[in-house]
Amino acid sequence: MKIENNVALATGANLRQRSNRTRQLMHRMALTMALSSLFTSAPAQQRDVSPGGVQTPAAAMSPAQGQRWIDVPTQTLSAGGLDFAYRELGKQHGGTPVVLLVHLAAVLDNWDPRIVDGLAARHHVIAFDNRGIGASSGSPSSSMEQMADDAVTFIKAKGFKQVDLFGFSMGGMIAQEIVLKDPQLVRRMILAGTGPAGGEGISTVAGVTFYDILRGLLTGQDAKQFLFFTRTPNGIEAGKAFLARLKERTQNRDTEIAVSALFAQLEALRTWGLKQPADLSVVKHPVLVANGDADRMVPTTNTHDLARRLPNSKLIIYPDSGHGAIFQFHGDFVPKALEFLAR
Repeated sequence: MKIENNVALATGANLRQRSNRTRQLMHRMALTMALSSLFTSAPAQQRDVSPGGVQTPAAAMSPAQGQRWIDVPTQTLSAGGLDFAYRELGKQHGGTPVVLLVHLAAVLDNWDPRIVDGLAARHHVIAFDNRGIGASSGSPSSSMEQMADDAVTFIKAKGFKQVDLFGFSMGGMIAQEIVLKDPQLVRRMILAGTGPAGGEGISTVAGVTFYDILRGLLTGQDAKQFLFFTRTPNGIEAGKAFLARLKERTQNRDTEIAVSALFAQLEALRTWGLKQPADLSVVKHPVLVANGDADRMVPTTNTHDLARRLPNSKLIIYPDSGHGAIFQFHGDFVPKALEFLAR
């Protein structure tokens, strides 16, 4: 009888283990399917990059191209054993280049054309895909520190001695790592929709993201409508307008992000959210910090906390807006960013 009980217990334990593994597998499969549709704004088409990963000179492109974000050519730059895909505008302005660092699951085409064109009207602006993202080569990184190292590699390979950093969401976290690692490389920073290491809710971004992906799938909407914008009439309309702008580029679009890269980035966010906060009091650089008053992805309390931790910061909080507040209020944000960068 005792033997039979032991067998039954062992069998029950094995069944529970199998059931747990099955649930985990089903969850991962569902997450993979959902993430595969995340942030897809339009079908990717042939990219305007040269074979072999060598840099394609802008001068080799059609003179009709390169005037706006929606038609500027994609180039590649080989550095540190990687081929970085990038686009740049406003090179004729000279001065300190503005390097854009993008959000979770994003490629070059996820930058709002109104933001990029607005900055490029007065500044040299560069955006790039980090390792294993979009059209860039390599395996995607699962840590903010590695992403920052790769960004520094790209910046220095471009020959820049000093840059301004504009980081949105995860890009703002990468920017913090860069300025701590190499403070002389940075002149000014704009940090939007982001927070400090160990900030409230950052380690659970994956849960919020997955939930809103499912909401998008169930309602036939883009997940960013839920992740970036409030569900008020103003937020909904702003989200629709933003998503329409992301589709304005119809030729030579970037490669969509791979599911494996999404999981790597989610792990980086989880680790960043559990990390001990860095001593940002050592960052004396001027910093413009911005967000909406109702950010669900990186709760707005983090934005206030970040501004408090940075001794030379200016804070902007937009009303009735979420994670994508700078896109919703681009008409107000761009002039403020230009004024900040001009100092």
